[in-house]
Order: sequence, then structure tokens, then C-alpha cells
Amino acid sequence: MAAGKYNITIDQGSDFALQLTIKEDAVAKNLTGFSVRGQIRPSTTSSTVSASFTGSIVNATGGILKIEIPNATTANMAAGKYVYDTEIYTGSVVQRLIQGNATVRAEITR
Repeated sequence: MAAGKYNITIDQGSDFALQLTIKEDAVAKNLTGFSVRGQIRPSTTSSTVSASFTGSIVNATGGILKIEIPNATTANMAAGKYVYDTEIYTGSVVQRLIQGNATVRAEITR
């Protein structure tokens, strides 16, 4: 399964969360035993990690997971364009689920 593409917008200084339902051949993927990870970087080739997602499995048999970044982290991100991806993994098995551009919109009220 190729990773899906989905662009996200993050408001600087705010909590960010995205819940995803993972399906393969129109059937919910069983996520039992998997963990979730993801990162945001300035570019695909950058060694700098601008933020990491906290990932959790919400409903393993229903294929539902959630990625989050707390406001304390987004407050320290510069407004602008980034790239991100999210993967599930277990042991040596890694599967990229989603990727795209991440836009951080500047906070006005601080």
C-alpha cells in the first residue's frame, strides 16, 4: 500500500490532533501490535526534526489511530512550510501511512 497524501495546517501555539482510519482494500487494517511515529522537517532531505508526533492506536481492530503535537511544541515552531510523514511499525516491519506538506500559521495572541 502506498502512503496517502494529505496536507495539514498547524496553528502555532495550539494543540494539533488528527485521527485517521487506516484501510486496505476497503477493510479496516488491524493495528494490533503496531506503534505509531511521525516527524515534521523543513524539507525531505533535512536532518533537522522540527517536531515529532505523539501517536496512539485508538481502536486497533477498527484501524483507527491518532497523531498529536502539544501546544508547547507548536509554539516553538517557526511559521512556514514543512513536510511530514507518519508510519506504523512493529519489530522490523515499517509502513508509511500518510505524508504531505505541513503549514504552520503564525500565532497572533501570545
